[in-house]
Amino acid sequence: MSARMPAWLVPYGELARWDRPIGTWLLLWPCLWSIALAAPAGTPPDPLLCSLFAAGAVAMRGAGCTINDLWDRDFDRRVERTRHRPLARGALQPVTPALRLQAIGFLGAQLSVALGVLLALPLPAVAAGLASTPLWVLYPLAKRVTDWPQAAEMPSARS
Repeated sequence: MSARMPAWLVPYGELARWDRPIGTWLLLWPCLWSIALAAPAGTPPDPLLCSLFAAGAVAMRGAGCTINDLWDRDFDRRVERTRHRPLARGALQPVTPALRLQAIGFLGAQLSVALGVLLALPLPAVAAGLASTPLWVLYPLAKRVTDWPQAAEMPSARS
């Protein structure tokens, strides 16, 4: 990843897992599939709507990874698989209040992009997005109480 972006941006890209897009794809594919199914027969899906959902998937997946790493930074330092994440290794050091703003500011930027995407959608979609907020907020917390954090997302799959 470092060869494709400025050095100062690399820890943020790692924090959002831009180099590991499977989480973004898992968010995006059902959206794109639904947009395609909703398009009138014989017409391609709306490219603006597809672009909005793509931006939203990147922003929300990155925000989820960021908040997870903020909450787990001390734990991640002790786990082989996670000790090289930006917060665990100190590339974005959340220990001091001034430097903690780096990760929190990046989280705020990602959530702002996601909110901008949401507000660009029709009103019923905005209402559905806001109604699902407790589910996406609970998901990163669910792994602390269950081995199946995806269970926190089950109600959103049914709605």
